[in-house]
Amino acid sequence: MDADEPSPAADPTAPDDPPPTVAEAVVDAMLDRGVDTVFGIPGKQTLPLNRALADRDARFVVARHETAVPHQAWGYAETSEPGAMAATCVVPGPGDTNAMNGLKNALNDCVPLLHLAVETERSVRGGDGIHETPPETYDTVVKENVLVDSPAGAVPAVVEAIRTAREHPQGPVRVGIPKDVLASRTPQPAVGDRDPSPPPTAPPDAVRDAADPLADAATPVVLVGGGVRRSGASEALRSVAETLDAPVVTTYKGKGTLPETHPLSAGVLCGGASADLRDLLAGADVGLVVGSDLDAVATASWSVSMPETLIHVTLDGDDVGFGYDVDLGVVADADRFLRDLDGALDGEPPASRERAGAARAEAVRAADRDRFAALSEDRGSDDPLRSVEVLSAVRDAVPEDAVVTADAGGFRLWTLVSFPAAGPRSYVNPGSWATMGTGLPSAMGAKLANPERDVVALTGDGGLMMCVHELHTLASEGIDVTVVALNNDDYAIISEEAERSYDFSAGSYGWAETGLDLVAVASGMGLPAERVRERDAVGDAVERARIREGPALVEVVTDPGEPQASEWMTGPRPGE
Repeated sequence: MDADEPSPAADPTAPDDPPPTVAEAVVDAMLDRGVDTVFGIPGKQTLPLNRALADRDARFVVARHETAVPHQAWGYAETSEPGAMAATCVVPGPGDTNAMNGLKNALNDCVPLLHLAVETERSVRGGDGIHETPPETYDTVVKENVLVDSPAGAVPAVVEAIRTAREHPQGPVRVGIPKDVLASRTPQPAVGDRDPSPPPTAPPDAVRDAADPLADAATPVVLVGGGVRRSGASEALRSVAETLDAPVVTTYKGKGTLPETHPLSAGVLCGGASADLRDLLAGADVGLVVGSDLDAVATASWSVSMPETLIHVTLDGDDVGFGYDVDLGVVADADRFLRDLDGALDGEPPASRERAGAARAEAVRAADRDRFAALSEDRGSDDPLRSVEVLSAVRDAVPEDAVVTADAGGFRLWTLVSFPAAGPRSYVNPGSWATMGTGLPSAMGAKLANPERDVVALTGDGGLMMCVHELHTLASEGIDVTVVALNNDDYAIISEEAERSYDFSAGSYGWAETGLDLVAVASGMGLPAERVRERDAVGDAVERARIREGPALVEVVTDPGEPQASEWMTGPRPGE
């Protein structure tokens, strides 16, 4: 058409643009609320949603097995600002049931995520369609489980699910949406935003009732859990601890909430917690527990002795008094309580305070260092490395502000007690669910949430083999994570207990005759990899992997017969 020719008149009979699909409307609602990263595995059922994700500004990370998918979203949230979260998407039946492990892990750890499960089509539901499972199957592994029945209810369900996931106590929310609903163009109602309800604050009288004994205490101690991480209370924790001059002990999930380079950091209460750390808790005259449910895992089934006077602050009133008698129980958000407590303490404890908090914390750390050093004494250059030696070399090679994720397994206890965490979003490991196979997937989520930071996954051969498929995801997605795998060719924590308590032969659950070559496995999946056996070589290998562009793996051969932290750290001190 020439430039001066008039444009043809619009055809009044031409149809308007079709309304968006329900899948497109769902993705738009997610993006509007800051959920722009989705981990999953596509299937024929999920394709309407995958199409919408591809057409919008959302990242869909294609995993290799659904067991890893929630762990990826879990790592994303654990290393983000409070409230930030990712989504997951799987097919019904096998996909959903494979994901249940990670959903339960997120539920136990109070970590928010949106789990989108594409349900069996409504027309065949109840007729044993492919992958069909009763939706209520998942009720016990999520904070809330929602099934969309009406096509017009999809966006309202997703919006409410995001709000619920972010509301304290946070957690995973599952939304089941049938494929035929996602593919339809059913108009969605406008949904107004409703902020998550604020977590409860403590009554002023309860804050004063906590402040008075803490201010008067001669040897106070603070024990913190994952609630401090989830509420973003690290700064308030530091201020209270310094005002009280109180050593800080953390649980599995509290590790790093106070940087472990801080002079008041005393260690982690876990299966490998030293006798000295336990003595610190037992010997305190007043203890403040914040953001922890004092579960059976952290407290060795409540066998750890607590301070004479105990103040317990948690979001769930059912936790108060469950394993320990408390003198004051408070149902409140950790950050709000600690800020109010800091104000009530008014900056300075009484002059009569011994002012020995840092010395008490250092005494524990020094005793722990002696135990670590004794593991390396009288060992020849040909002896296989022990976990604490490897972890020390890795810590020296990794920048302090790097994000470190740790898998479950025997080496995790050594990591908890000997690897200093630099901050609340710099260290991730599973809590009471203690599932293996989390280290690598959570590192992937952490890197996508923190693209500017170095991310290192610490894992053992046992944990890695439970998610080894995700090495291929790491390579195919180009996610720049350094994987450090401690390989002792053994389920050593199990073999040690089997030998010590059940008269099995040494290494009964190991693979001495069929050793695992992780370098070959990683190389076959497209990752650069190298193996090291000497302590002096560990740091250089980790540094090479870290500075190279893209992901890489370092396999470190370790001693399957090394003492387990649960025995070595809790027994007599070296030389006694």
